[in-house]
Amino acid sequence: MKHIGISIVALTVLFTSCQNMLDEVPKDFVARNNYYQNEADAQGALNGAYNTLGPDFFNIEDYILSELHGDYLVGRGSQASISIVNQLLDQQNIGRTAALWSRLYIAINRANAVLNNVPEIANISDAARSRIVAEAHFIRALAYFELVRGFGPVPIKIKESTDLSELESPRRPENEVYDLIIADALAAEQGLLETVSGTGQASKSAAKMLLAHVYLTIGDWDAAAAKADEVISSGKYQLVNVQQPDDFYKIFATNTSSEDIMSVHHSETRQSEITNYLHMGNNLPYNYASTGYFAWVPNMNSFIGEAWSEDDLRKPFNLYTHVQNAAGEWVPLPATTPVLFKKFITDNNGMRTYSVPIYRYAEALLFYAEAACRAAGGPSALALERLNMIKRRAYGYDPEAPSPVDYSSGMSEEAFVEAVLQERAYEFLIERRRWWDLKRTGKAKDAFAAIGKTLIDERLLWPIPENEINNNPAIGQEDQNPGY
Repeated sequence: MKHIGISIVALTVLFTSCQNMLDEVPKDFVARNNYYQNEADAQGALNGAYNTLGPDFFNIEDYILSELHGDYLVGRGSQASISIVNQLLDQQNIGRTAALWSRLYIAINRANAVLNNVPEIANISDAARSRIVAEAHFIRALAYFELVRGFGPVPIKIKESTDLSELESPRRPENEVYDLIIADALAAEQGLLETVSGTGQASKSAAKMLLAHVYLTIGDWDAAAAKADEVISSGKYQLVNVQQPDDFYKIFATNTSSEDIMSVHHSETRQSEITNYLHMGNNLPYNYASTGYFAWVPNMNSFIGEAWSEDDLRKPFNLYTHVQNAAGEWVPLPATTPVLFKKFITDNNGMRTYSVPIYRYAEALLFYAEAACRAAGGPSALALERLNMIKRRAYGYDPEAPSPVDYSSGMSEEAFVEAVLQERAYEFLIERRRWWDLKRTGKAKDAFAAIGKTLIDERLLWPIPENEINNNPAIGQEDQNPGY
């Protein structure tokens, strides 16, 4: 973020010097303090904040680091060392963490620009002002949630940075960062719309999901269960029925899914928006490339291998072993990569609309099941039912009717939570959830030991970027996370 601040300062000095040399100020130059005049200006600033979500959810670095720290896949090429975890120190991956840090603080700075300026606009309706400010609160909360989980204590910035004097900011304790996240998310919940029409736009339900996620992460079980239940009880969403594996595309391949709470949507008609991470898990062709990268390879010695029932329709939906060649024949994948990820792909003609999920309804059910069980010291009948809804759908049964695959009653608290985490692992494969679930539950080391890896404590956090240490007077090398 510092290089952005430095650029702003340099430009400010340049314009000041030029203005002293010229008799007239260019008539087509819009100064920052003259920009925020009406609703269109406010919406434009908000759109800039939304753009930081990009096609990949805070850019591809976020996906790479989140996914490759999981226990069910391994990286290839330059990403191989991330999945080893203890070897995150090579320069390319240090650069990836720095790029993510920068991206998140750009999001925060743009949200701050909205929050600092839009409330003062006179030529705007109260309804529009309230909504725009609420959406900015949501974006800032979402960005800080990513930061604190990945980097631990981080600088808190609630004012737009426009010059070098504003770069100084110390790392603040995690509990202070979470306090800001919760305050922002609650403010967002109050002002967001119940129903939104814009793709990727935050709604009141999205804020509730973020709150449930945050509360679950910090162990506020009652609050997490309550927020998840509000989403469930709203009646706005329902699970997509599944009879065969490809029915799951109804969730991800359209922007009208009954399960979609908030996603970044893409279309085959907007090739420039196609996200990079769709290439990572497979080698199928796309609109603008002849093959995928398949930089992420499934670890079939993990829970997605023999332990995963072949009757679970999520398995053939998520993984594939054969590909159709140019002659239309189905042939096995190469022996070097006999299984690849399938969830986010196009069809053979490269034509499929899809979305990158931020929150979907299935997670509300699992948020509730886990949090309610923890709050009560054991699973209630409702928590069990909501867990079973996910499993029933996965096996092709009616989510709302008892089935032969149901988890039984009488499970202990720990056994039930383990079942929830297992369903989360299957349900949200390649959706940025597994690593964070392992971290927040303290199960990361055991999960890695199960696949023959040793995870050291120092890799539970990512390195503070060197640029931040060099340019932020309030942070020194002594503030770096251990092990870097």
